[in-house]
Amino acid sequence: MVMAFLMLAMSLAAIEGTIVATAMPSIVASVGGFEYYAWVFAAFLLAQATSTPLYGRLADAHGRKPVLLAGIALFMLGSALCGFATSMPLLVAFRVLQGFGAGAVYPMVTTLVGDLYEVKDRGMAQAYLSSVWGVSAVVGPLLGGALVQHAHWGWVFWFNVPFGLAAIVGLGVYLHESVKRTDSRIDVLGAALMFVAIGGLMLFLTQGALWGPAATIAIVVVACAAGTAFVRRQLGSVAPLIGFDLWRDPLILLADATTFMGGMLMIGLITYSPTYVQGVMGYSPTVAGLALTAMSVGWPLASAVAGRLVVPFGPANTARVGGIAALIGGAMYLAVTPERGPWWVAASSLAVGVGLGFIMTTTIVTIQSSVGWQRRGSATAGNMLMRLLGNSVGAATLGAVLNLALVRRSAGAGQAVIEEVQALLEPAGGRVAADPGTLALLASSLHSVYVGVFVIAVLICLLAWLIPRGRRLA
Repeated sequence: MVMAFLMLAMSLAAIEGTIVATAMPSIVASVGGFEYYAWVFAAFLLAQATSTPLYGRLADAHGRKPVLLAGIALFMLGSALCGFATSMPLLVAFRVLQGFGAGAVYPMVTTLVGDLYEVKDRGMAQAYLSSVWGVSAVVGPLLGGALVQHAHWGWVFWFNVPFGLAAIVGLGVYLHESVKRTDSRIDVLGAALMFVAIGGLMLFLTQGALWGPAATIAIVVVACAAGTAFVRRQLGSVAPLIGFDLWRDPLILLADATTFMGGMLMIGLITYSPTYVQGVMGYSPTVAGLALTAMSVGWPLASAVAGRLVVPFGPANTARVGGIAALIGGAMYLAVTPERGPWWVAASSLAVGVGLGFIMTTTIVTIQSSVGWQRRGSATAGNMLMRLLGNSVGAATLGAVLNLALVRRSAGAGQAVIEEVQALLEPAGGRVAADPGTLALLASSLHSVYVGVFVIAVLICLLAWLIPRGRRLA
């Protein structure tokens, strides 16, 4: 029963990515603000990333259950408010609140699985959690596409609430844990410094080209100063948010680095695959979502295989399989054209999903098997942080690539071009006749994004190949 309700809680975070990505073109067409498109994802991920280490530290001190229940409640509140947003900046603000709640859900569920299962069963238990992504990947795009076509887009957020309530009740009744209280000091200042550092980096990447050199330099200076202060504080703290000392183990270091790049790859496809299928190819939100679904279907299938192989064959070999699959998927995205249609996008997403399934399962099982209970929450949260930082940096970086490409290729037309691009994102049945020049502009700009996706896939493959082969999990 505990595992069932953990999977239900995980579904809140799992379905969020695909359903919002599917609905985003229609949301932009409704409320405007295409220039904030990447920030709907980046703001959520920034809040999630910066709060995850705090939750990991709290869980090691006070137990996993209260942290998880509080996170689910905050996630539901943010979801409800997102559905009432009347502008893109307001939606971004509510996504921050939603992200602070999500920062507890995924790492706490994953940590509890590490607590409940022995090493030999941990890979398969993680595969069960990954199966949630597969189911959510099928339900999310279908539900998201149906809601934006036949109901108010706010329902893509509101539907989270009843499932969140069920998870809170179920875990409250069935999950019991005995916790030995430890040092509960929480580095709130450190978390604030990390928020400023990551937020400044994301502002630089997404808005720097639009705000001019003076503002850009100021953002970089503030972000670098906050980042430096954060690192120094963590190195000198007796209760750090991030255990940098764990990186003395090259296996954990490479696992976290590979997870970071995997997060960049994942968010790039979640964010921009529906945009290409709907905006450039002219298909409906449902078809756009289904093309993306293939990634999350391949993920749990590969995760189940990786869960069985990681102990007998070692983390290096299983990670390398994932690196090769991710590279194949990245190369296929590089070859996407309107003529190849959504099936090509779906096949490319499937290859990437297989790669991420192998990589993410291998890295989390490796890290959880390398530390004891007292550090498992922090170590798991640290790995989740690397994934979320990858999501955040990926969303900001690829969003900057798209914005820069649009600005350069539109010959300074500015807001007029943005409005034409937004018109392309109307549901296929109601969008205006597409201007060939605008279509070509959006297609070429998204191709620049896919060049970045391919580069990320290459780096993932290289990192997976560097993981030492001599290590085995016991």
